[in-house]
Amino acid sequence: MLGLVTNMTENSANWNPWHGCHKLSEGCQNCYVYRMDARHGRVAGEVYKTKDFYLPIRHARDGGYKLPGGTVIATCFTSDFLLDAADAWRGEAWRMMRERADCTFFFITKRIDRLATCLPDDWGEGYPNVRIGCTMENQARADERLAVFRAAPIRHKQIICEPLLGPIDLSAHLGPWAAGVTVGGESGDAARPCAYDWVLAIREQCIKTGVPFYFKQTG
Repeated sequence: MLGLVTNMTENSANWNPWHGCHKLSEGCQNCYVYRMDARHGRVAGEVYKTKDFYLPIRHARDGGYKLPGGTVIATCFTSDFLLDAADAWRGEAWRMMRERADCTFFFITKRIDRLATCLPDDWGEGYPNVRIGCTMENQARADERLAVFRAAPIRHKQIICEPLLGPIDLSAHLGPWAAGVTVGGESGDAARPCAYDWVLAIREQCIKTGVPFYFKQTG
């Protein structure tokens, strides 16, 4: 997942301040979090703070941070950072991101429409160390989310077409504002088909607009 972030260092970590999510759109049908939780007898729809909530500011015995400066931190990959069930906790998560300005935080959301109501007061045009990816699995979701995402005050934006469930034309929106486009098929035994032609078409759109393209898997 960290391959989605450009200009990475060799240090990386996962930080899931809360766990659990609520399915929102077509791409959520075979969610890996639901699949993983079912395997362990957990209910993925139950959202709760994790024991690692304070991981970014946890200290080692020598008094320094356990996560060294320069770490790229994949954030909230077992939930959605903008999930409404986490509204009470997000302010503290933003505070930790601000405190650890020496690290890069990256999260992906299907709820970009909620961003404006979830931002901290000092966000401005975005924290320099926070990168946000917006997912879209088909043309309908791309049309719904891309305009909002493009206009949002975020310094580093990544378009995520995963799980790719159909052809998507991004060409009307692509440009220098996008740090890159990541494409991937669905995972798991019940994965829905991802046609390679869809992947190649998005790649061609990226080439024409000079936007970096990343391909993960067909499924």
